[in-house]
Amino acid sequence: MLTDATRYGTLTWVPYRRRTDLLAAPVLACLEALDPDVSKYVYVTEIDPELADTAAMTEAYELPLEASSNCVLVAGRREGQERVAACVVRATTRTDVNTTVRKLLDVRKASFWPTERAVEASGMEYGGITPVGVPSDWRLLLDSRVRSGPSIVGSGVRRSKLLMPGEVLQALPGAEVVDGLARPTG
Repeated sequence: MLTDATRYGTLTWVPYRRRTDLLAAPVLACLEALDPDVSKYVYVTEIDPELADTAAMTEAYELPLEASSNCVLVAGRREGQERVAACVVRATTRTDVNTTVRKLLDVRKASFWPTERAVEASGMEYGGITPVGVPSDWRLLLDSRVRSGPSIVGSGVRRSKLLMPGEVLQALPGAEVVDGLARPTG
């Protein structure tokens, strides 16, 4: 990637340090804690918050769907303790909650967190939840499909998105690459 502004789709992306106003507090804190040789590959762009959902965003801004990576929060209980995972999968796939995530969390039943709970616990807005800056006591599970190539993820707020190579996702604190975390859609 370039070290200055770049075009991807119809959007202009800039190094995140140039527009920290477009990042939720936990996202900025995480990026600032990363090795600068890694974080220099993270770009941000402003979008219409009404277009924050993946399908609307990719269509409106002429972005490839396969470059978008969704972060969903999944939890289950074991011995009275809640176990939480932030799962990152390509937008062309679906998180395998009932088998893979359930086994990784070692719980009987795993479920997506309700929106209100996800927003409160992550410190991020709905439609902007991202693996960047999730709490350290959560597991951060990356489907093997996101470990390379560009990934468009949330910025913690609905009005912007982050663009980074999969290698940066792997460098996030606690990131675990999992084969079979997601299944293709359709």
